[in-house]
Amino acid sequence: MDRNRFLGCGTALITPFLPDGSLDEVALRRLVRLQISAGINFLVPCGTTGESPVLTVEEHLRVVEITLEEARKRVPVVAGAGGNNTQRVCEMVRALERLGVDAILSVSPYYNKPTQEGLYQHYRVVAESAPLPLLIYNVPGRTGSNVEPATMARLAEFPNIIGVKEASGNLTQVADILQRVPETFKVFSGDDSLTLPMMALGGCGVISVISNVVPREMTEMVSLCNRGDFLSARRVHYRLWPLMQALFIESNPIPVKAALAALGLIHPIYRLPLVPMKTENRAKLEKVLEDLSLLKEKQYASGGAN
Repeated sequence: MDRNRFLGCGTALITPFLPDGSLDEVALRRLVRLQISAGINFLVPCGTTGESPVLTVEEHLRVVEITLEEARKRVPVVAGAGGNNTQRVCEMVRALERLGVDAILSVSPYYNKPTQEGLYQHYRVVAESAPLPLLIYNVPGRTGSNVEPATMARLAEFPNIIGVKEASGNLTQVADILQRVPETFKVFSGDDSLTLPMMALGGCGVISVISNVVPREMTEMVSLCNRGDFLSARRVHYRLWPLMQALFIESNPIPVKAALAALGLIHPIYRLPLVPMKTENRAKLEKVLEDLSLLKEKQYASGGAN
């Protein structure tokens, strides 16, 4: 298993919908092609940014299948497969393995609030369900539980648990994890705005929301960090900082889909319980896009949304 294939900037892809609420397969294919042409390091379809909780199993697999078709093995595809029913997660992992994904990103169980032993046993069973490389996704603010550093160190002992998308927002916890796990264990930022400081501590990259909108720039920043050029990386970081903030003024992925719609790439369609952005917040977001010359250029849009 070549763990170095999973390094740098990966995009947590949104899932585009048509006005009737069905999958927009044309827009999805366009998004994947644009990501790859911009130099993204890997793609993450059907994570929580992809609204996976509201996709049917068939839709989930179709989104991943399209991503694989468009990627054509040029970049790894790390598919989302998480939830609070361990056996269902295992079934999804096996289905994704049959499709040919390169790895799995699995969000920790939400609502159930398992103990640390429960989290360990959940990931043990998921890891043993298929030989695919597995990334843990720790996002306590949305799941209600935290995969603590000691538990992460135990999980790092499994040969196919290769890393974590760490979105606790706690840099002390990040440092603690990095001190406990082997050097080969990949620690990705799960917060765009904390990518640079996490990489200064020893992280290897980010699984990014902002790179849906600016994949080239975010990939460049992460590459600079991995080369040790933090002075140049800071320049990119501070240029993108207003967009990093604007994309989280409402619950993710509401703002990022609004941004992509403003660029003419998708329809601004969500599935309940998510709803469109408030008018005043959308205006703030579009001002940031305008300040970055993204609206004027619309450099990605070729004919707008289908």
